[in-house]
Amino acid sequence: MSKKMIGNLMREAQKLQERMTKLQDEARTTTAEASSGGGMVSVVANGAGQIVSITIDKEVVNPDDVEMLQDLIIAACNEAIRRAHEVVQEEISKLTGGMQLPGMPDIANMFGK
Repeated sequence: MSKKMIGNLMREAQKLQERMTKLQDEARTTTAEASSGGGMVSVVANGAGQIVSITIDKEVVNPDDVEMLQDLIIAACNEAIRRAHEVVQEEISKLTGGMQLPGMPDIANMFGK
């Protein structure tokens, strides 16, 4: 392989790395919403796997059944994080053509998968 080809490959790899870094930054502002209990609990998560907001309908707040509310919150949180991860993963696949490139961040690891 010629020095020119190696130089071109290195420049392309650097451009891809810069785009991946930008994509990670954008992931923090990408959001996905999910709900449970027929919309009684709604959760918004960002592409970095963080919960941004939780909305709970006051009708679901029952001091005699706290466990149900906890289950609804957990279900909505997990689904919102899964959806946000999916959105970010789609963007990464577009960028890399579906390949996990060496040295590139593995977005699944951001989500503990």
